[in-house]
Amino acid sequence: MDELRLRPLRPADGPGFAAWGLDRRFCEVAGWRLDRSLAGHEAHWRWVIAEPKADHLRLAAVLGEEVVGYVDFAGSEVGWRELGYVVGPSARWGRGVGGAVARAGVEYGFGVLALREIRAEALDANVASVRILQSLGMTETGRGEDDSFLGEPSFYRRFRLSKASADGTYARVHKLAGGV
Repeated sequence: MDELRLRPLRPADGPGFAAWGLDRRFCEVAGWRLDRSLAGHEAHWRWVIAEPKADHLRLAAVLGEEVVGYVDFAGSEVGWRELGYVVGPSARWGRGVGGAVARAGVEYGFGVLALREIRAEALDANVASVRILQSLGMTETGRGEDDSFLGEPSFYRRFRLSKASADGTYARVHKLAGGV
């Protein structure tokens, strides 16, 4: 696998993200709307890229020259953020890309944002996401809200990773493009 890197979102990324909205399996698993047209997804992504939330950093995950996902850091508390990650379309799943994207997010959070702690959550029924968080060395901290996954009842499992416990695990920091 080529080296994965994170960089700021660009307007040119929007159409690629929007196209994932036509992948029904992706939308069902990622919780994206199924009733939005390609034009609707494109408008949404133009807005997301042009008007980022003050308490939300989203970075494109790039493998080779192709955007394969994104990483989110949500929150405004001092010293920690909640990590989120998405890989699309669904044809990319099951190849280790999700783990690489999440790992790049952890390295970025500790190495660039200088966080002391990273938190995350995944639906219990989304076994792949739970495994990725566990593979990052995250510790489960409790149960979150009830929700559904693919139409079945589930609940969120909460995780966290401190910089102190991750230092040995994440010795290498990815090279980041775009001045980030």
